[in-house]
Amino acid sequence: MKKTDITKLFAFGTVALASSFACAQTASAPTSSVQLWGIVDVAYRHTNNEGSGKDGLSKMIGGGMSQSRLGINVEEDLGGGSKALVTLENRFDADSGTPAVNSPFFQLAHVGLQGPYGRLTAGRQWNVLFDVVTSTYASFPYSPYMEAYKPELGMAVGARTSNMLKYTFATPDRSFVGSLQYSFDENNDTKALEAGLPASAAQVPAYVASTLNGGAWKTAGGYLRYSANGFALGGGYMRTTLPGGTDVDAWTLGGSYRTGPWYLNTGYALNKAKYETVTSTIQGFRNTVDRAILGQFWAGQTNGGFQPGDADKRQLFKVGVGYQLTPQLNLGAHYFRGKQSGSASGASNGKANFYVAVADYAFSKRTDAYFGVDRTSLSGGSALVLDTASRARSRTGITAGIRHRF
Repeated sequence: MKKTDITKLFAFGTVALASSFACAQTASAPTSSVQLWGIVDVAYRHTNNEGSGKDGLSKMIGGGMSQSRLGINVEEDLGGGSKALVTLENRFDADSGTPAVNSPFFQLAHVGLQGPYGRLTAGRQWNVLFDVVTSTYASFPYSPYMEAYKPELGMAVGARTSNMLKYTFATPDRSFVGSLQYSFDENNDTKALEAGLPASAAQVPAYVASTLNGGAWKTAGGYLRYSANGFALGGGYMRTTLPGGTDVDAWTLGGSYRTGPWYLNTGYALNKAKYETVTSTIQGFRNTVDRAILGQFWAGQTNGGFQPGDADKRQLFKVGVGYQLTPQLNLGAHYFRGKQSGSASGASNGKANFYVAVADYAFSKRTDAYFGVDRTSLSGGSALVLDTASRARSRTGITAGIRHRF
């Protein structure tokens, strides 16, 4: 094990020891609770410029505003202001009742301790980039983002991370909240595939799918946010080391303001991949694998993505507004400006504009209906397209659905 890894483990071990010390039970009998909760969301969605014929596509989706999910939260009072925590969350497509595609059975699965000095959790969790955006400058105040169209999530390097240790802390008034994370790669690298070259090159798609489906890679990062009197400001950084050895640095910074029925927010995010110079067949293969993984983060249609090609840098600026017209009716609109660069040929360099507007009507505290319109347009190099099947450079979507939370 590298010296830097030992240092990080020692730091987290110290936190764990402090939390354990704080968890000494008092004479009062401990109590525990188990909460079963969930969201069921089904929507109709229509998009144009789909497939080789660039036709319209109408379909039912199992999550328009939120992905459908079923969760279990467990808390056990350990006395002295401390408690043990467990979180399990399964995601599924409510239109078909099947598990979410290319996802582990439990999208979140972690256990931890919380005491006077913070919370330490271990397992598959939200990463710090997702945490700071969602808690500080999310797109919509009543729902952090629109599941069917969420360009901001394309910059969160997967949003969730397996094999993670996370330490979260806060001031007593919670005006300052922060978190540190570290995850283990568990020897998830390309060495086994390299041994079988060139035949093993055909195994790359399956390997990438397996890695994304709860696989391990090394990460380290943190975030800090401040909020008071309707203002919130936060920023975060995370470094991810992909299986081929490429480091991806990701930054985000933004803020929001709430006053009366108004909600205003803005933010910036950057992803930068540091590929090694290709001096051998093996290094070229490693870069190919890592580009395929990063491409899955950047190119998904549900996050407004577009094909990365051989680019190694992507930036995103966002600004949005929300207005609560009545106690039941919320309106929101958001604009995202993306820029991609670093393509050696220039074919994958360019810009993207993302627009989304949503109206949400609450029938009750648990049930709401929504209608959203979104638009993506690309400009720049010839390889800058939404997907390889249609090679479209623009697409409009309409989504209407109903959601129940319990």
